[in-house]
Amino acid sequence: MLEKKTFNQIITIVLIAGLFILALMIIRPVLISIFFGILLAYIFYPLYRWLVSKLKRERLSAFIICAGVFVVIVAIAGLLIGSLLSQALDIYLAFKEIDLLNIAKEVLPDFLASSELSTSIVNSLNTFISVKLSTFLTEIPNLILDLPVMMLQLFVVLFIFFFSLKDGKKAIGYLSSLSPLKKETEEKFFQQFRDVTRSVLLGQIVIGIMQGVISGIGYFIFGVPNATLLTILTVFVGVIPIIGPWLVWVPVDIYLFGTGKTLAGLGLLIYGLVIISWLDAVIRPLIVSRRTQINSAIVIIGMIGGLFAFGIFGLIIGPLILAYILLVFEIYRKKTNDINILFKETD
Repeated sequence: MLEKKTFNQIITIVLIAGLFILALMIIRPVLISIFFGILLAYIFYPLYRWLVSKLKRERLSAFIICAGVFVVIVAIAGLLIGSLLSQALDIYLAFKEIDLLNIAKEVLPDFLASSELSTSIVNSLNTFISVKLSTFLTEIPNLILDLPVMMLQLFVVLFIFFFSLKDGKKAIGYLSSLSPLKKETEEKFFQQFRDVTRSVLLGQIVIGIMQGVISGIGYFIFGVPNATLLTILTVFVGVIPIIGPWLVWVPVDIYLFGTGKTLAGLGLLIYGLVIISWLDAVIRPLIVSRRTQINSAIVIIGMIGGLFAFGIFGLIIGPLILAYILLVFEIYRKKTNDINILFKETD
């Protein structure tokens, strides 16, 4: 028979574990929203401190920043969705009129163009693209039906964003009080934590998005067709290390030269080499110091794994999770080395 004290301990552990499981079930649907609320607070915290120094009111300063971010998100989403749907429909209608088989026969060598293999591949590609475009267009009504859920998720993001700005220091202090680490080790950990977040978030994600947006501005300036879709694609590849926005804007520039738009092609070429590439060569090192940059392999693996695990938001979440795990390993390694040195000195 178990002693009463042992039995009470087991019951307590089970109850606490049950509460944690229930809490996880509650926050699981909004976990990504909570994560992005905290990330927004991290990005805008310097602006919040500056505003507090001017207004002397923390709650009002946090509200102004949250309201401004909300207006910007809604405005950008409204502009993008309208333009995106229009261009997607145009591409769908234009694609139905394109005969890929004739194009393949003109481009491919004779021994491939006349084979049944090329015909089968072209027909399969034609069917695949048509199905994907049709699926995209049929998902629009579902997007409208999901609008209330999306608004609730946005509300959670803004709610966490507001309180992370206003009470972020208190939360960090509370977590610090729970930490088993020594004060010196704990300060180093939090400093490295901030450096890692800065490296991944600002060095990879923010700069990549900026490059994509600036590329999109160039597409609109030089009259590139379907500029909105190309901008979104450029933003997507821009956040991925090594690949970068050149994977989109260079083929677009070749297209402009190939269609006889020499002046526009020359303009986009200069724009890409001078302005788009300038962000990567000059701005990124200014934002992120060399000593805090994360290995590109970790970022790429984190993005790909995060994409499978969390969808499009995994491009941000994945690299951060891997970087934090490596940081914990590094802190543990240093702590172990310190203990070994202490034992050697004692001996």
